[in-house]
Amino acid sequence: MLKARKSEIIEDLRAKADRAGIAVVTDFKGLTAEELTDLRVKLRAAGVDYQVVKNTLARKAVEGGTHDALAVHFKENCAVAFGYDDPVLTAKVLVDYAKTSKKFAIRLASLCGKVIDEQGVKDLSTLPGKPELLAMLLGTMNAVPTNFVILFANMIRGLLYALNGVKEKKEAA
Repeated sequence: MLKARKSEIIEDLRAKADRAGIAVVTDFKGLTAEELTDLRVKLRAAGVDYQVVKNTLARKAVEGGTHDALAVHFKENCAVAFGYDDPVLTAKVLVDYAKTSKKFAIRLASLCGKVIDEQGVKDLSTLPGKPELLAMLLGTMNAVPTNFVILFANMIRGLLYALNGVKEKKEAA
């Protein structure tokens, strides 16, 4: 491989790594081309880049960046998944695929620069994703004014019942 091509690959990987919120190192040894393509399609649908790279190029690409801690873990056959928007979605897709394939494994990940092991990635995949968290936040934000209105409606209703009771008592007398 030409030196210019190597530096181009390193710069491309560095740009992806710097942009990514999560970088997951995976072991794909023994996967067929069709299985790898299936994984890439699932990851692409989730907005994740998945690349098989030479270890030396990957080390150079992540050194000095957010995911610098991963540099020492590039050994043997490995690939890197870069998730940009939702780290939970990235973890969910990879963990789900690892459950269906015995040859595919997650080694470790870097979440915003913090290294997490395979179990940490599995734990991350069980959390609610970004859309679910936004829905919970909006539900909570909507509950406060709704409860406030209900509280005042109940207070006014109670006052109205009391006034109707007084009115009926005066009419009866």
